[in-house]
Amino acid sequence: MKKLQIVCYIIGISQLVLGGLYLFAPSFFIEWQGLNVPTQDMNYPLAMLAGRFLVYGVGMFVIARQPAENRFWLNGMIAIQLIDLLAGVYYTMVGIVSFESSMIPMSNAAVFIVLMIVFGNISTKKVTHA
Repeated sequence: MKKLQIVCYIIGISQLVLGGLYLFAPSFFIEWQGLNVPTQDMNYPLAMLAGRFLVYGVGMFVIARQPAENRFWLNGMIAIQLIDLLAGVYYTMVGIVSFESSMIPMSNAAVFIVLMIVFGNISTKKVTHA
């Protein structure tokens, strides 16, 4: 199996786990991350967010089967991870979120970005023979 495909499957699994947690146990998950538990009415937008995690999680399995043909959607996940990373950096730097709470999500986003870019470029290059 190609490296990019493995990365896509790992990201897909992570998205499905995040989606499940935000849909079925949002307060527990948020508190476990060391963040302030929002009021119960915030579970509604968190459930909507969960839907996006779940759909893109399944989508990563589709992308993994043919990454070159699904480059637009792979680039979409790179953009999502970049936004996640930048948001983490911003909210940590202004002191709203502790480094302990943001360190793992930011690290995951950075690693996912690098792996998708590096392996994506390797796997989509065409080899020409002389």
